[in-house]
Amino acid sequence: MNSFKYHRLNKDNAAVLLVDHQSGLCNLVQDFTPAEFKNNVLALAGLAKYFKLPTILTTSFEEGPNGPILPELKETFPDAPFIARPGNINAWDNEDFVKAVKATARKQLIIAGVLTEVCVAFPALSALEEGYDVFIVTDASGTFNESTRLAAWTRMVTAGAQLVNWMAVASELHRDWRNDITGLGNLLSSYLPAYSNLITSYNGKAG
Repeated sequence: MNSFKYHRLNKDNAAVLLVDHQSGLCNLVQDFTPAEFKNNVLALAGLAKYFKLPTILTTSFEEGPNGPILPELKETFPDAPFIARPGNINAWDNEDFVKAVKATARKQLIIAGVLTEVCVAFPALSALEEGYDVFIVTDASGTFNESTRLAAWTRMVTAGAQLVNWMAVASELHRDWRNDITGLGNLLSSYLPAYSNLITSYNGKAG
């Protein structure tokens, strides 16, 4: 008998954790081109804003080589909790970060960050240990190479995390095109040039 249960992302029970998307650390990302990676990160931010998901920003050791957070993220979420960790490598080791997560009262955590095997994996494993449902946004998380990425994915999946990309997150949260054709279409078009062509064609037909 199949005991699998499909636990879908729910916009009323999900929060987004953007971990260490910092100017210095992003230079280490080699499993995506710089343009691809930034686009994916901003796409995740865009969908978090569109679905009104509680979003937490955090950085590690900004005064050191890791550098400041990507300015677009602060611009997108000017009022979101921003936890500048003084040195904690695992964000879950920072009391303010964990308090901010718990304050959302959400049990599904959508996590992305740099580097995948450290800044993403460590808090993901910690959250899983505390009973959260964890979704790792693979294309908004970056690291040195595909081998390192695969090892990190395997570690997290073995512990119970689910791997998704930002498109899957947006689609699963939305559930049904009829909820907002224009809104979702504009969101996807903003970060997928090919989808922009699709929506242009649709709008022309609809007009």
